[in-house]
Amino acid sequence: MTDVAQGSPGRRGTGKRPASGKSIKAAPVNIRAAVESRLAMRHKAERRFRNTGLAAIVLALAFLIVLLGSIIAQGYTAFWSHSISAPITVDSAKVDARDLAGANYHMLVAAALLQKVGAPDDELGDNAAAMKELISTDVAHELQEQLEADPALIGKTVTVNGHLSDDADLYLKGEVTRSVPEAERKLTDQQLDWIDKLKAQGVVSGAFNSQLLTASDSTEPEQAGLLGAIIGSALTLLVTGLLAVPIGVMAAVYLEEFSPKNRMTDFIEVNINNLAAVPSIVYGLLGLALFINWMGLARSSPMVGGLVLALMALPTVIIATRSSLKSVPPSIREAALGMGASRTQTVFHHVLPLAMPGIMTGTILAMAHALGETAPLLMIGMVSFVPGVPEGFNGAATVLPVQIFIWENASERAFHERTAAAIIVLLVFMIIMNLAAIILRRRFERRW
Repeated sequence: MTDVAQGSPGRRGTGKRPASGKSIKAAPVNIRAAVESRLAMRHKAERRFRNTGLAAIVLALAFLIVLLGSIIAQGYTAFWSHSISAPITVDSAKVDARDLAGANYHMLVAAALLQKVGAPDDELGDNAAAMKELISTDVAHELQEQLEADPALIGKTVTVNGHLSDDADLYLKGEVTRSVPEAERKLTDQQLDWIDKLKAQGVVSGAFNSQLLTASDSTEPEQAGLLGAIIGSALTLLVTGLLAVPIGVMAAVYLEEFSPKNRMTDFIEVNINNLAAVPSIVYGLLGLALFINWMGLARSSPMVGGLVLALMALPTVIIATRSSLKSVPPSIREAALGMGASRTQTVFHHVLPLAMPGIMTGTILAMAHALGETAPLLMIGMVSFVPGVPEGFNGAATVLPVQIFIWENASERAFHERTAAAIIVLLVFMIIMNLAAIILRRRFERRW
């Protein structure tokens, strides 16, 4: 017993006690120090990784805030516009009831406003020309429409309403200032004085610019709106959804549930994944060659635009649907088959309904992606100027991204604020679609 207690070499698994006991005490201290050192390094690496991830998130949020902030700062003013409401005395010497279309209504409005600001009316002179630059043509059009509807108004005073010109509107919004030298801006100091006088008299007032959402495109910025582009986007997405959703879902169901696993299906699956990464402009070239040049469909129409976007959205819908079908547990299929259901009944009565939340999410995201596409639609001619609302699926139309592209390339300064406003409207639609996808998924999603 004494030998064992002292670590006798006669026992297996024991060793001789070292001559000095100091090494026994030093070993645990060294091991503990090494462990603590490594643990401190691990904690330091974890903190560094966590801080790096946090910095990346903060940087991404900062870029997002800067992006959205710049867009909102440039575009919010487009939702507010200044209009004019003034009594106009219709001089019977200048308006002939037998030839209402031949009267110069713009000059009549300018003369009345010159009288308001106390400036002499020189008719075709500099004062009249300068005043005409401050009012939009819709004021004259409204006066003409009132007289055509009731010629008895000739010789009487008629109140007309309309927009200020884009430059005058920008001045009242503070985007054109007197600090800029007169030679470097479109409006003279005299014109700015007239605007201030008209505003002080209550002739000019500001209000929400409902025409931005209720009017179509125009060559005059103050009259331009997004209604035509919004309806064009809706018609185009309707065609896209009617084609891409049923075809994509059925193709995914067949590939995931019914198709044999062979080289052919593997080849199809690989190409579907590859098509999801093809640049969108390639689909535009395909649509131009197939639907316009070969099939002879109308250029710049929602039908052609919807067909092109449907081709682009198909791979996304198929991939999302297959992922949703894979997420359904095999036990659901086995239980249905065990109860005597056929393969088709199992898929369409049990598997597909359970995968529907994921399918709807993928479909909505694919449609939101299609809503923001521009390049393929430019290739099929949707870049053309469309002043009215689309007249059906085969009529000329434009969409929101293309309308943004057109306005950004316009020379008038006021179109740039409308470009930012159109981006805000497009982002609102896309945010609504993404929120719908999130809500539907959380509402119907089942955790297995």
